[in-house]
Amino acid sequence: MSDLAEDYRRHGFAARIGAGERPAVLVIDVCAAYLTDGSPLRAPVEDAVRAISDLVALARAVGRPVVFTRVSFRPGSADGGLFRRKVPALSVFEEGHPLADFLDDPAPAPGEVVVTKQYASAFHGTSLAATLVAQGVDTVLVTGLTTSGCVRATATDAMQNGLRPLVVADACGDRDPRLHEANLLDLDAKYADVIDLAAAASILRSDSTT
Repeated sequence: MSDLAEDYRRHGFAARIGAGERPAVLVIDVCAAYLTDGSPLRAPVEDAVRAISDLVALARAVGRPVVFTRVSFRPGSADGGLFRRKVPALSVFEEGHPLADFLDDPAPAPGEVVVTKQYASAFHGTSLAATLVAQGVDTVLVTGLTTSGCVRATATDAMQNGLRPLVVADACGDRDPRLHEANLLDLDAKYADVIDLAAAASILRSDSTT
């Protein structure tokens, strides 16, 4: 991957966006479907989920906003449209299905925003952008599942909505490390800054992250 990263830089990609002054942690679709044996979406994401839990705990401790997203479809409805047709495994996100449930940790705390979505991006057809703007947020630390799917789509749309997307590599996961690494490389080249957990923690603790 290092040769691809260098090729991107040589051709004018991968400049730094940096953090603004008002970061929030965005937790994308962390639910039972990705950690339950036998689930069609089962993935080796335990380490990523632990990192997300640590980052959420820190954000709460220092008073930074935390926003969770979840996917939900009404049974028998046309919710999700062609996305559900393309990925039949998404049926686990029908209302009432136990695999759609949040984990014990991380999970939304009372008063935290939960965005319900039907497509990959947390911004598509939702009030997320308006909610973040109303809270004065200018930077989103993007975490969650999966890197090549909803994390990638959300980070891309964050930029398109005028927010600074910082994808926390250690706090995202996918079905295979190759998918994870390839998508992080491409995100870092074009749509977001990819950072590690230590950098994300430093941003959350900073009084002025310019």
